[in-house]
Amino acid sequence: MTTANSLQPVLPVIGPQAVLFDMDGVLVDSEPLWFQAESAVMARLRGSWGEGDQQLLVGGSMAVTVAHLLSRGTRRAEPAAVERWLLDSMIEMLSRGPLPVMPGARELVAEVAAAELPYGLVTSSQREIMDVVLAGFGVPFPVCVCAQDVSRCKPDPECYLRAAEKLGVDPRRCVVIEDSPNGVAAAEAAGCLAVVVQGLTPIPAAASRLVATSVRDLSLARLRREYAALRGS
Repeated sequence: MTTANSLQPVLPVIGPQAVLFDMDGVLVDSEPLWFQAESAVMARLRGSWGEGDQQLLVGGSMAVTVAHLLSRGTRRAEPAAVERWLLDSMIEMLSRGPLPVMPGARELVAEVAAAELPYGLVTSSQREIMDVVLAGFGVPFPVCVCAQDVSRCKPDPECYLRAAEKLGVDPRRCVVIEDSPNGVAAAEAAGCLAVVVQGLTPIPAAASRLVATSVRDLSLARLRREYAALRGS
């Protein structure tokens, strides 16, 4: 027997319009390198540096990092010089050998690209560092937003709003993969759906976000499924 309801067409679930990737801690395992670079700079500033200091800075801007380093040191130095020390150290370590790509990162980006779903890279790192990472990553990004492209870095949402604008998509229809509290705050303030990959600083689960232990646990099918479950369309 045919009912009125059975004659209604089954509408497809409307998934995300784009996927936006953070860089440090999502695409590359660079946080240990940042710790080495910061520790070396702190030695030049004659101060102490620990894991707690790094955790305060994960996902933040270079200006905040430099200011914190200078506040912990006992030797005076110009902020521009400290920034240059950090950049040179990071670039040297990232260029020295094989890029420390996070497990599953290349595969996920390649899967999104093969599906012809718009995607981009959004990072608070400087362009010099982003360019070194992209050169070794092996999968191109059609849109990139770095520290020099915005007036305010994460946790401000400007970076994600800018990336969505460049891709021509609604930020509320973007899935963002992040690993830091600053990054998650930026994504959610922009209206994006945050997918958290647990990193150096644990991020609590929430009804409005997906939390995974590794990028390797993610796939495009899962992102679409979770988007439908959390956003309902």
